[in-house]
Amino acid sequence: MPTNGINRALKLQFGLINYESRYLTAEAFGFKVNASGVSMKKKQIWTLEHDEQDGQVVFLRSHLGRYLASDKDGKMTCGAEKPDPDCRFLIVPQSDGRWALQSEPYLRYFGGSADYLSCFAQAIGEQELWAVHLALHPQASLLSVARKRYAHLSSSDGEISVDSNIPWGVDSLVTLVYLDGKYSLKTCDSRFLSNDGKLVKENTNTTSFTLELKSGKLAFKDCGGKYLTPVGPTGTLRSGRCSKPGKDELFDLEESHPQVVFQAANKRFVSVKQGVSISANQDVETDMETFQMEIDKESKRSMFRTNGGSYWTLVTHGEIQSTATEVKVNTMFDIEWRGRRVALKASNGKYVCTKKNGQLSAVSDTVGDDELFLMKLINRPMLILRGETGFVCHHKNSNTLNANRSVYDIFSLIFNDGAYNIKSVNGTFWYVSSSGLVCSDGEKPEDFFLEFLEHGRVAVKGSDGKYLRGDQGGTLMGDGTTIDVSSLWEY
Repeated sequence: MPTNGINRALKLQFGLINYESRYLTAEAFGFKVNASGVSMKKKQIWTLEHDEQDGQVVFLRSHLGRYLASDKDGKMTCGAEKPDPDCRFLIVPQSDGRWALQSEPYLRYFGGSADYLSCFAQAIGEQELWAVHLALHPQASLLSVARKRYAHLSSSDGEISVDSNIPWGVDSLVTLVYLDGKYSLKTCDSRFLSNDGKLVKENTNTTSFTLELKSGKLAFKDCGGKYLTPVGPTGTLRSGRCSKPGKDELFDLEESHPQVVFQAANKRFVSVKQGVSISANQDVETDMETFQMEIDKESKRSMFRTNGGSYWTLVTHGEIQSTATEVKVNTMFDIEWRGRRVALKASNGKYVCTKKNGQLSAVSDTVGDDELFLMKLINRPMLILRGETGFVCHHKNSNTLNANRSVYDIFSLIFNDGAYNIKSVNGTFWYVSSSGLVCSDGEKPEDFFLEFLEHGRVAVKGSDGKYLRGDQGGTLMGDGTTIDVSSLWEY
């Protein structure tokens, strides 16, 4: 999906819910489809792809990488490895936010229940309507397609303004909250956007929007049938006059990379304030002391982007400067996770140390105090974890946590000198019990450590050095000894 922004636009993945509140499911056996899923797990997740030539035509790809198709008799299959003419569908959005899916070659509508799905209806009835439940991680950056600017919380004006060139700092984090087929936009200070542009504490009718898709972009329709749009010089996000979405009403969701602040052994913050040299010489955290951590998918090494858009890079004599405009081998760093501190190794194989004048240089062969940094994640005050089988959520009847749910709970992340405490909705804390279960009813905070090991994935380590993982039964455990898919989380 092309993007106007600086980060990758998120691929639109979702579940489709029929009139009986069951999810469209792609079975591995015989590439059959049914509408029997009671919640959104792997088999219920579909990816939307657009036809290159005709932006209105969409393809629905299953978790197996196969495409949904209808033949001329309305028989449904999901075995095509490449999209052929029978896989071409049109989305017909309804006023309540639901979709009808129409076969483009045969003009019939797709619907049904359980194992009885077909694409043969000549008109849209209740059985042909599908609600859309986004499956992507709900925390992202919101980019206005028309203005090419990012949304951010403007506390002084009490609004969401769409006027940032880059999505920088915690204010640019938007959390999508899904409830009964509608979406709300939640700011980093836990307020909801109302259709009049005000930010309110409660999620009500005026803060609920139906999601519409147009050429792979999102539009948010309010309870009165109008669409969110940036208004005025600061791009105040509120409902405009339009009852049809044009370019001004379209948005991209982009992945939100972790943004971090480093404090060196001299107790000062690493900064680019003084020009190209990267030095630990500041006493306050601003955008100049905030760096975006981008992890290379292949090598798993980290790049650090400044708020000016350049990258940290290794130059002659081991000095670290912010002069790189593109990713090269010299811009990549290995992070060593050392409990409450991290060490950074540059592409010359040397560790980054803080010199007497605060300048960062990759000249050390071993790690001592000068090579250790306190690294603080600043743009996830609200933590939502999604593992391989679903989201982390409170167990209904006990103090444990599920790791396989299609709904999520929002937890608070509190920084504590290189570690983090995780707070539940009701104000109690996470801890690991003697039997290895992660529990959510702790009276006092327990330290956990975040290790950003892969692009978009974090490992969470308990104070005993073991990793959080989802077990086969879907329970969150704190007894993982290795890093694998069960212990890596989207965050």
